[in-house]
Amino acid sequence: MRYVVFNQKGGVGKSTITCNLAAISASRGLRTLVIDLDPQGNSTRYLLGAGADEARDTAAELFDQTLKFTLRNQGAEAFITATPFENLHVLPSSPRLEELHSKLESRYKLYKLRDALASLEGYDRIYIDTPPALNFYTRSALIAAQGCLIPFDCDDFSRRALYSLMDSVQEIRADHNPDLVVTGIVVNQFQPRANLPQRLVQELIDEGLPVLQPYLSASVKIKESHEQSLPMIHLDARHKLSLEYLALHEALQPVAGKRKPRR
Repeated sequence: MRYVVFNQKGGVGKSTITCNLAAISASRGLRTLVIDLDPQGNSTRYLLGAGADEARDTAAELFDQTLKFTLRNQGAEAFITATPFENLHVLPSSPRLEELHSKLESRYKLYKLRDALASLEGYDRIYIDTPPALNFYTRSALIAAQGCLIPFDCDDFSRRALYSLMDSVQEIRADHNPDLVVTGIVVNQFQPRANLPQRLVQELIDEGLPVLQPYLSASVKIKESHEQSLPMIHLDARHKLSLEYLALHEALQPVAGKRKPRR
């Protein structure tokens, strides 16, 4: 199963959700790959720590070779790096993704990621982290994925942006990828005792949007997780947030491939 984690709004926890779900998949014995398409490289650093600076075979090199006319293009497996965690690998990001963007877009290379993943064997789960924009890399990820996870950080601006975001996914589905479905909205940084988050989430549910449970709590522990480059399942498996991620991972299983974008 291939999931893209997508929201055009920054700071909603895309990289955190990507890496923590991937770490759980790997801990369950599933061979798992994270693809980091955000030039900021937060997922890459989260999983590799200081090793992120040493990564030479990256997503930038994978895309760069599609701009060259050659019969010797390497498959995606040549650009994948093992993480310190068993069963978990990453296709690292690179700042060069930014400079390649306009060239890839003008040459209409939107299907190259899908083709690369179609020929990639041996992975049970693939999670794709995307930039906070509907750009070439995000569209490529949506075309390559089967399920779309949408982080939501309980903010009114995020709620308003959801509608255009759902329309964008619907358009990609109609024009490029009929297999794409919205697996669900992942509520992040939830504060159950605050009125605004409760009201906003309930409004999404009332409107028929596919809100996943459980909601992910706000916790300073996630900042420790980032600093130590240890997903929550490895930092503190008994922490409340770790248990929420475990339950969310389980919740994905019955809905994968069934939900369609709706308004």
